[in-house]
Amino acid sequence: MLDDIKKTLWATADKLRANMDAAEYKHLVLGLIFVKYISDTFAARHAELGARLTNPDDAYYYGDAAPEDIAAELEDRDYYKEVNVFWVPEAARWESLRSNAKQPDIGKRIDDALSLIEAENPTLKNILDKRYARSQLPDGKLGELVDLVSTIGFGDTPSIARDTLGQVYEYFLGMFASAEGKRGGQFYTPASIVKTLVAILSPHSGKVYDPCCGSGGMFVQSEKFIEAHGGRLGDVSIYGQESNPTTWRLAAMNLAIRGIDFNLGREPGDTFTKNQHPDLRADFILANPPFNISDWWHGSLTGDARWVYGDPPPGNANYAWLQHMLHHLKPTGRAGIVLANGSMSSSQNSEGQIRAAMVEADVVEVMVALPGQLFFNTQIPACLWFLVKQKTKRKGEVLFIDARKLATMISRVQSEFTDEVIARIANTVAAWRGESALLPLGEGRGEGLPAPAAYADIPGFCRSVKLEEIAQHGHVLTPGRYVGAEAVEDNDEDFATKMQQLTDKLGEQMAKGAELDLLIRAKLGGLGYEF
Repeated sequence: MLDDIKKTLWATADKLRANMDAAEYKHLVLGLIFVKYISDTFAARHAELGARLTNPDDAYYYGDAAPEDIAAELEDRDYYKEVNVFWVPEAARWESLRSNAKQPDIGKRIDDALSLIEAENPTLKNILDKRYARSQLPDGKLGELVDLVSTIGFGDTPSIARDTLGQVYEYFLGMFASAEGKRGGQFYTPASIVKTLVAILSPHSGKVYDPCCGSGGMFVQSEKFIEAHGGRLGDVSIYGQESNPTTWRLAAMNLAIRGIDFNLGREPGDTFTKNQHPDLRADFILANPPFNISDWWHGSLTGDARWVYGDPPPGNANYAWLQHMLHHLKPTGRAGIVLANGSMSSSQNSEGQIRAAMVEADVVEVMVALPGQLFFNTQIPACLWFLVKQKTKRKGEVLFIDARKLATMISRVQSEFTDEVIARIANTVAAWRGESALLPLGEGRGEGLPAPAAYADIPGFCRSVKLEEIAQHGHVLTPGRYVGAEAVEDNDEDFATKMQQLTDKLGEQMAKGAELDLLIRAKLGGLGYEF
């Protein structure tokens, strides 16, 4: 049911944008969805408190207080803060906006409402994008958009509302990323890639960091993983950084609507030159940085403390990202990063030497080759790097997984991993590490985890390789070089026998085709059509 609602909402919203650029339009739509959500959850909490304060059997009972005293008590912000509900001033509530949707100044009214909400909720300060008064939507379309968002029902309780809105928000992020094409990839990582990273890292507790967090999808999936496996939202602390100011706001809203506490730094900023978390040492780091960016270098970065394995080349930031993440890991931490395939084998400038130093230092744990067409913004083949500061198991080895043939096409230009494929990859890594499998996806861990499965190399899919062999290959980390060819089942039939069977079958099919040709001619002839 919710899937149908999401599709209907998107189709209508997309129609309303007319010729407006999707990159601009997404902020209008997502901002309104956010305001509707916080207004609905506030109203639900307000109504709940009203009933409880007047119920003699409830712990919140306010005695025989006069109605005006009850009304004053309902204004106590602490009642809302204790359940992660934002305080919404009366003039900013959704009913006020909806009743004025057809007014010519509705854009200014929405901007004013956002300012009021920010003033009452310090965690939202400078996060809400106040651009409605100057939007380029045709006359009347903004009011129609308000009416459309008014049809979204978020549920009767804050928890149900949070889950519903989270799904709608995430769906719209994905659709906007698809509509924007190349630019969309700057703020959104496809869900199946995020799921794969999270499943392999298994971020169950501690500090989670994304140095280029986009719209916050890595954090959201981490929280889903924790909840699905018996943990609590409060078990992790979220740290992120994003250079694009509007995307930084998207991430903050994405996390706020789910009740996730976060620290995205004081402001948007470049991760390399304006590091917002210089002293952070994280338990888990995961990221999908822009591939092969060439305009990242600044003279102040020469000899930076993060470049333990060598200064990255100014013309490509791939090895800057890898070393930045290693720098911010705790000694027991793990990191996962999406990079272009070239990062696994490039010897340009200093990249080959840096990669060799990382391999010899035994900080590379797992390499995964990905299929094509997983991303909205590029067809460049990609891979996953998994790094550790200090290995406790499998010292002197790297696990290689070739997943290039495991994707499912979901459109003419887009592919994805199914949950079953993600489970296969993640459970292979868990077995190699000697850990219990946490998947299938979405299933709780429960009590009495099974013993770890025994790991085994599978030709064409996975292989554990000693550092000495990797050195013999010039420290190239491409999985296809190590996993070999997929085993082909031998059914003991020789070529001549197989060929005879195939030609016999082809002859039968051609004979049947000739019969059908004659039948079609006869039918058409009966209708007066000869050929």
